[in-house]
Amino acid sequence: MEFMLSEEQRMLQESVSGFLESHCPLDRVRSAADAEESMANDVHAGLCELGIPGIVIPEEFGGVGMGFLEAALVAEALGGAVAPVPFTATSTMVPVALLAAGSEAQKQNWLPKIASGEICVAVGVTEQLGRRESDGIKAKNGRLNGKAMFVLEGMEAHGYLIADSTGALHLVDADANGLSRTKLKTIDRTRSVAEISLDATPADVLPGSVSDREPLLSTIDAGRLMLAADTLGAAQAMLDQAIAYAKERRQFNRPIGSFQAVKHMCAEMAAELEPCRSLVWYAAHSVHAMPTEARLMACHAKAHLSEVGQFVARTATEVHGGMGFTDLLGLHYWFKRIGFNRQLLGAPELIREEAARVQGLVS
Repeated sequence: MEFMLSEEQRMLQESVSGFLESHCPLDRVRSAADAEESMANDVHAGLCELGIPGIVIPEEFGGVGMGFLEAALVAEALGGAVAPVPFTATSTMVPVALLAAGSEAQKQNWLPKIASGEICVAVGVTEQLGRRESDGIKAKNGRLNGKAMFVLEGMEAHGYLIADSTGALHLVDADANGLSRTKLKTIDRTRSVAEISLDATPADVLPGSVSDREPLLSTIDAGRLMLAADTLGAAQAMLDQAIAYAKERRQFNRPIGSFQAVKHMCAEMAAELEPCRSLVWYAAHSVHAMPTEARLMACHAKAHLSEVGQFVARTATEVHGGMGFTDLLGLHYWFKRIGFNRQLLGAPELIREEAARVQGLVS
């Protein structure tokens, strides 16, 4: 039995990685961050030509019709390049919700536009993961009231997928009456995050999500899986940079990579990170192949990559010494992306508790 990627999957990842290497170098990331661009339009346009926005959307709706393993490979490449483009929400979470709970009219209206890259759709579901002092989003008579915090990819969105306090999912046009959005400043300047305020805003509920929480949970699972893959790519990039630096930087007329302490740091990072790749692949493969395991594996992947990613980010920075903290090197873009991924859609502690509940270990 073959447990490696297929030739088609390897070609996909190589194509995306090659494109990002040439069109989204660190200078492009830095310029987007400095200009506070919500999205690097040139990079996004190139990814659209590759069919990336529609990677999990069926061909009948204009998508590529691939699976979540292929989507995870793309997310890994995007994390490795810290690419300032929408993907997790628009290209995975929203299609999962629409395919699971949307009406035929909603699918026909939204999915082809997402697949072509014509529109981006942000996702606001964090109120289902941690309640604030406010009551979150309330739905009544086809209208929404309240605030959605940490709406991923929210500033460049043409529409929003919002979960109300019952877990039902609603589609909202970005220009709908009563909707306003505020950009949230986070440590990660390669990502667009917004607070969405809704005041009697017209919304189109996904009918399959009204009495069934499964579409909401599947949407969150998809997001967690993509964030885990993104962290994997970012952590691998930091490890690669640390090793390259250790080979070049010299102290006492020797490369610092020849010192035992530095060797151990690099070896420990590699030993912690390498098993994560198979964990993410297995979690992505299970979405369609073993759906009964998918939720548990998404929790494990997100929680474990959050911890390992944090370790690699810290250690890789230490290998660089004082240079690791400078903007010249730019390591902080990966460092902060890994840190923000850790908190999005649930910190490791919350997700491990959820994994225990899935297994019946806690009530």
